[in-house]
Amino acid sequence: MTAEVAGASAAAVSVVRVRRAGPRRPSRGVGRALRWVALIALTLLFLYPLAWLVAASLKPRGEVFDNALWPKTFRPQNYVEVWDQLPLLSWVANSLYIAVLAAVLVALTSSLVAFGFAFFRFPGRNVLFGLVLTTMMLPGAVTLVPQYLIWNQLGLVGTSVPLWGANLFGSAFYIFLQRQFYLGLPRELFDAARMDGLGPFGLFRRIAMPLSIPSFVIVLLFEFQASWNNLQASLIYLNGGSASGYTVPLGIASAMSKYSPTNGGHGDYQYVMVAALLVTLPMLVLFAFGQRYFVEGIATQARKG
Repeated sequence: MTAEVAGASAAAVSVVRVRRAGPRRPSRGVGRALRWVALIALTLLFLYPLAWLVAASLKPRGEVFDNALWPKTFRPQNYVEVWDQLPLLSWVANSLYIAVLAAVLVALTSSLVAFGFAFFRFPGRNVLFGLVLTTMMLPGAVTLVPQYLIWNQLGLVGTSVPLWGANLFGSAFYIFLQRQFYLGLPRELFDAARMDGLGPFGLFRRIAMPLSIPSFVIVLLFEFQASWNNLQASLIYLNGGSASGYTVPLGIASAMSKYSPTNGGHGDYQYVMVAALLVTLPMLVLFAFGQRYFVEGIATQARKG
């Protein structure tokens, strides 16, 4: 009798579980479908400006701003004529030179400073690190005039040096980012290396740097993008020179003024669209090659909380 009651109870429980589990499957499917719809909608929303730019670059002058994603008249010769209309190669070369220098310098110097704050104990370390972080609170507009006066006093206004020279002294944000990464490394590795006779630079070069490649790549990507898109500094330090010495953002801005009807232009903005699309490609390639390190570095930072 007891066995029969137990069997009946088990059967009832299984029926209840089946009944409870049954209606959940459609709801899970609906929820998953809604998530996919939301993701696709957001993806299309973010891709719309790029699709518009591609379409505008293939249109004749009179149709550039008609908002059609499929050109009524295809004009692929825009991609041939743009090289005669604008010194695009010079702009890309200038921006590439400045961005690579700026990214490499700030990544190296910030990593060195961050390593010092993470692994060496000295009087006033926390106070000094706090002062470094407080520089992040200053608006960029506050330091524009002092920086300009310094570069002007050095006779470097009109050259590309101010666009990458300040990175020789690191960046507070990147120092903070790298320090957080270093603090997650096992300190025993460094203690053992010290016992084997490695000095401070040996610890950094042989242990810290190889283990911090993900965060180092993140700094390179962030700074390369920031330098590549930096219009403000180019306007301040390069605007007085020839057009061939411009960077990509300044060159595109000057092209917009050049083709503006209010400045005597004919509204040939299709060349600006072609230039804007072509100079976007290096960033796409860079992030495509660096996304593995990028995702790994962000995930590592998130795990450390």
